Amino acid sequence: MYTILISLLVGILVGLGCGYGDVASPFFSVLWGVVAALLAYGLAMLHFRRVLNGRMTQIQQIMVDGQKQIQARVNVLQTRPTGNPNQMIRELEKMQGRLIRQSLDETAGLESLIGWVPLLSRQIATMRMQFHYQLKEFDKVDELLPRCLMLDPLSMAMKLARMYRRKEPLEEQRKFFDRSVARLKYNQGALMYSLMAWILLQEKQDDEAHKVMLAAAKNTENDLIKRNLDRLANNRPREFSNAGLGDEWYALHLEQPKVNIKRQHARHAGRPF
Repeated sequence: MYTILISLLVGILVGLGCGYGDVASPFFSVLWGVVAALLAYGLAMLHFRRVLNGRMTQIQQIMVDGQKQIQARVNVLQTRPTGNPNQMIRELEKMQGRLIRQSLDETAGLESLIGWVPLLSRQIATMRMQFHYQLKEFDKVDELLPRCLMLDPLSMAMKLARMYRRKEPLEEQRKFFDRSVARLKYNQGALMYSLMAWILLQEKQDDEAHKVMLAAAKNTENDLIKRNLDRLANNRPREFSNAGLGDEWYALHLEQPKVNIKRQHARHAGRPF
């Protein structure tokens, strides 16, 4: 990384300058060189992190502003629906697609910082993977996954969902699940536990799904987890549902949400006969 190399160069120059200039003893020359290198690295990282955060904020703002427009459109459709409901849903999906595509294009502006910020290339790959996943461009998702940082529950869940869709061995899916939830803090794993239990139920392994939900109840505080655990404990696997996770669950594209659009009934003037 450029920041590391430049910081080392600064440290070496300061150390040599102190030594050959009889400013300090050999020990203190090395010490001042190390201090100078660390200070140079810290200042450089502070600068580039500030630039990076500014560009990341721009991408987030695009998503926030776009989601507000989409939500406003959804509210209108729910309260005053007109036309074909399926056509309305397709229009909303197109709006969402344009928004995600715009955000995806904005990630190109981060590439100039790759040589300066450690692990930035993997962060960008993770962000792009999530955008492509939302666009259902799964070939690009699979291409990016090996370069992604699996640090947040959504990225982990997307990888596990792809392993399921690609019909990878269930043992491999369980291994990835176990490694992932071990890295999550308390109350962060609701999505991963719910996904793993859902996969096990699809594979007709109800007892294993029950065990996963027992672990989920121990490591999370979530009403949906408690309800699904109760359903499995009482031998009602068909009632298991992750719909309560909302957008987090449906973002995995394993199930489609049920969209309820109120229909307006025509009002007739006068008395009916």
